[in-house]
Amino acid sequence: MQEEGSLTQRVIATSGVMLATLTYTLDSTIANIALPHMQGSMSASSDQMVWVLTSYMVAGGIMTPLSGWLALKIGRKLLFQISTMTFMLASMLCGAATNLPEIVAFRVLQGLAGASLLPLSQSLMLDMWPPKRIPVLMAIWSAVVTAAPIIGPTLGGYLTDTLSWRWAFYINVPLDIAAFALVQLFLHHEESGQQRPFDWLGFIGIVMFSVGIQLTMERGEIKDWFDSTEIQIEATVAALGLYLFLVQMFTAKDPFFPRDLFRDRNFNFSQVMTLLLGSTLFASAAFLPVMMQQLFGYSATQAGIVSMPRGYGSLLAFLCAPWLIGRIGARTTMVIGIAISTVSLWQMGHFALVMDESSLEISGFLQGAGSGLAFNPMSVLTFATLDGSRRTDASVIGNMMRSIGGSMGIAFYATLQLRQTETLRGHMVSHVVPGDLLTDMRLPDLANDPGLAALSGEVNRQAAMVGYNTAFGYMCISSMLMLPIALLMRPARKDEKADPGAMAH
Repeated sequence: MQEEGSLTQRVIATSGVMLATLTYTLDSTIANIALPHMQGSMSASSDQMVWVLTSYMVAGGIMTPLSGWLALKIGRKLLFQISTMTFMLASMLCGAATNLPEIVAFRVLQGLAGASLLPLSQSLMLDMWPPKRIPVLMAIWSAVVTAAPIIGPTLGGYLTDTLSWRWAFYINVPLDIAAFALVQLFLHHEESGQQRPFDWLGFIGIVMFSVGIQLTMERGEIKDWFDSTEIQIEATVAALGLYLFLVQMFTAKDPFFPRDLFRDRNFNFSQVMTLLLGSTLFASAAFLPVMMQQLFGYSATQAGIVSMPRGYGSLLAFLCAPWLIGRIGARTTMVIGIAISTVSLWQMGHFALVMDESSLEISGFLQGAGSGLAFNPMSVLTFATLDGSRRTDASVIGNMMRSIGGSMGIAFYATLQLRQTETLRGHMVSHVVPGDLLTDMRLPDLANDPGLAALSGEVNRQAAMVGYNTAFGYMCISSMLMLPIALLMRPARKDEKADPGAMAH
């Protein structure tokens, strides 16, 4: 009976941990679709409204590196609870905001509060369960982390249309209350006051890099990249921060992150793969709904429905991944997932304006399945060779890399798509000359305003489609680069054990 009770408590505690993590990951994208509605109610410009998203990201870049040190200082459970309740309070304030400065300030509080939830949830779950359950745990964790940002815009659109944009934030309140209660009742307290010396220079360096690089990526396209003084300053801050962090890492007696983390081969390779996988996953997730609405004329609801097979693929992968890992190994499972994801991106690189929605659904399903089969075993292998005391720090770094990878991917591929579109449009327009006999024969209505508008719209659609094809093609190449890296990761030794149930009553 004691074992059954312990199992029940672990399941409930895990549910509470994942519920809080769900609210944080949802909020990375749920507000995106509500921005036009927020803009109208706050009388702000489009450029100003971008800060509603950027402030959340910047705050996370400041707080995430600090999570590991704070977890040792006050204990993971207490930090998790403080983060959950503060995030809930910030969500309430965001929903009640009446002007732009208020909501930006409250989004900063949201980002600061929620940044610890992702690394802490991963670390807590790994310590709650025995090693044989880790593939299943990582499947659950990966499902929430990767699927929630995908469904966020759809959920945000539904709440905005049926209630108001404020409910994109209010929805967090009951979820966080439930998460806090479950964690309080069923997660065991651990000792605090175990912190290592605080490396201020290392912390300043990693924050400068994280915030600087994400601001550069987030605002680069808006500000025309390095033609902008703002982007030059942000990129310089990022470069100086990275330099300062690396100097401290190699020379300080007690660096901000334990040096032995970076001696682990699996950990280092997994960070590179997280960067690449995050860039393709988040960029494609950002592109597809926009492409469907702009080029294929889908409504937001239709785009959400057509995107659903991607979620089905992810769900199937997360259900199958633990079974596959147990039979063919984590590394082989990861290679299969990367290969499937690569195929899906190849399909996206051959999209055409005349295709039906089945092509979108099939490629989306394959990408969901592929990313799920890749993320889960990658998480397993990341921690397979690490000492248990390094899990929180490893989770912190992994989540930073995923966030940075997503920002860099969206910025790079968006710029690539836009510039390819502009180049091709200019080339196509140069071949349409009013007064030319061949042009007038093929396009007799070109001299009329409606005919000219129709032609301009079609040229824009064709050029944009090629731009998206180019971006997806580069994502496919990026995905292929992960295959040799995956093969370099070391399988877990059979004698490696974790402490089962260390965090459960």
